[in-house]
Amino acid sequence: MQEAIESLVGAYSGRYLPESLARAAIVEVGRRTYSRGFVAANDGNISVRIGDDVILATPTGRSKGFIREDELVKVSLSGEKLEGLLEPSSEIRMHLGIYRTRPDVMAVEHAHPPICTGFAVAGVALDKCILAEVVMTLGAIPIAGFAAPSTQELADAVAEKVRLCDAVLLANHGAVTVGRDIFAAHYSMERIEHLAAITLVARQLGGEKLLTPRQVQEISEAQRVSGGRLPALACKTCDDASCSLGSSASERDPGESTVTSSEVTVAEDVSEERVAELVSAIREEFAEL
Repeated sequence: MQEAIESLVGAYSGRYLPESLARAAIVEVGRRTYSRGFVAANDGNISVRIGDDVILATPTGRSKGFIREDELVKVSLSGEKLEGLLEPSSEIRMHLGIYRTRPDVMAVEHAHPPICTGFAVAGVALDKCILAEVVMTLGAIPIAGFAAPSTQELADAVAEKVRLCDAVLLANHGAVTVGRDIFAAHYSMERIEHLAAITLVARQLGGEKLLTPRQVQEISEAQRVSGGRLPALACKTCDDASCSLGSSASERDPGESTVTSSEVTVAEDVSEERVAELVSAIREEFAEL
């Protein structure tokens, strides 16, 4: 039944998810995040934008693996609590800063996957061109400088980095990913942890072999033919001055989405009322298990 929630999110054609579906999606991603060992205890936080000035977020002091829909909290973009019995995550400033910087972002996840967090603790960015899949989807994954958790300084540091990328390591802290929906953000979290694991193994075997500028150009061309394009930071650490991709990590308009229309499945006949009915049916099936 968990897959049904993800399918509904992927099929929804509106800009903002209906609240009922957003609540179900946050709970499901929290369960996945916890079960994959990306967080421990009450760590991590998740949010989804459900309106021009409304964010639905996980509360503070709750395990993401066992959170309930009625525990989620609504806040405004200015940080005002709008609805909820509990208080929003202590990291809500970071989420709000991202939404203000990137109007195209509809969801944010912050977690502490152990391997990529190890890179963050060591001060090692995951910004080398070594895997085609990462070059095509995330590009370079930089590190935001250390700032104490829950502070405005951390929010500002992350907002600055996220202007050009969808995944950021947080020095001595963890990682944050963003996306067009919460499942996209979560899959980016999975991807950077997978990249970190592969990078670690490669370095134990003598070091990773970088893709050449020509190979990255070929990847770029394949993306172009399929209707997409490389992320803004597709190539960051290449020393070859003749490679145009490194310098093409140009400033992106903060309001410009990196998602192409070919990447989004839209079912225009899925109304908000129908989504609410399907979410209710899924909840009833869960209750019977």
